[in-house]
Amino acid sequence: MAATLTDVARRAGVSIATASRAFGEPDRLAAATLDRVLVAAGELGYVASQTATARRTLGVVFPDVANPVYATLLKAIQGQAWHSRHRIAVFDADEDPRREREQIERARELDGMLLCSPRLPDDEVLGIVGEAPCVVVNRSIDPLPSVLMDTEFGPTQAVEHLVALGHRHVAYASGPRGSWADARRSLTIEQACDRHGVTLTRLGHQAASIQGGRAAAAPTAASGATAVIAYNDLVALGLEAGLSELGVTCPDDISIVGIDDIDLAGAVTPGLTTVRMPIARCGALAVDLLAEAIAGTAPARSATLGSQLIVRASTAAPAPR
Repeated sequence: MAATLTDVARRAGVSIATASRAFGEPDRLAAATLDRVLVAAGELGYVASQTATARRTLGVVFPDVANPVYATLLKAIQGQAWHSRHRIAVFDADEDPRREREQIERARELDGMLLCSPRLPDDEVLGIVGEAPCVVVNRSIDPLPSVLMDTEFGPTQAVEHLVALGHRHVAYASGPRGSWADARRSLTIEQACDRHGVTLTRLGHQAASIQGGRAAAAPTAASGATAVIAYNDLVALGLEAGLSELGVTCPDDISIVGIDDIDLAGAVTPGLTTVRMPIARCGALAVDLLAEAIAGTAPARSATLGSQLIVRASTAAPAPR
């Protein structure tokens, strides 16, 4: 069997993402790391172009292309596909399950597809995909290969950060119903709160948007929590705006934490404390794994890229009660 990118990464002692960058974005690696990957590739007989000699059309299905997270992911996918001379076709489900089903069916007719955070149940996704080459991004659907953004380390850091500031009652503003990432983030936050003896209030599911955050503002204020962790940065920013209209200021009255670290998170006032997700690296690696699947080699069943808390001014010690 021909060597795969996974084999190269293992031989070089680096992550799959690093091995991928050696062939797609070599200027991003230290010279010693790049040399190690290329030597490993030579020893194994791996040739990056072997999965990209034919120009392919890749279907990419998104829940909502207007979301800046998916815009960043799309840019990374487009960039990596360009390096391999593949084309991409974008499908937008607009957070509608019926539309998502139809879009996956259309993408299945292409050479391969990337399903980004699909909302449909696992068995339904598997039934539509069938034997078509497919990689799932930001969700695990066994046995499909997937590229995941860590849902444990960064969110756990967020809870520990709030505990260190003195918070003892935290709310979690949920994202869309059916979101795999939302369920995993919620569980991680619950477990971290339990370990530290922190009261957790789960708020209802909302759209993954600023409007969704605004809708969660009143329940957040009524919960009595001194800090809130939002499903993503857009929800966090909507929460801040909605709470401000209710006379609740951040961080004086309530601390707010987002997830994703979109560009806007560091540009607002106060700067948003958030969990940085490896969005661009996730998209680039997904293209490489899909190319391997199209070529008939066996890509890694899953790869998980790490998350990291970024502390800014939206979190502070709770005000005395």
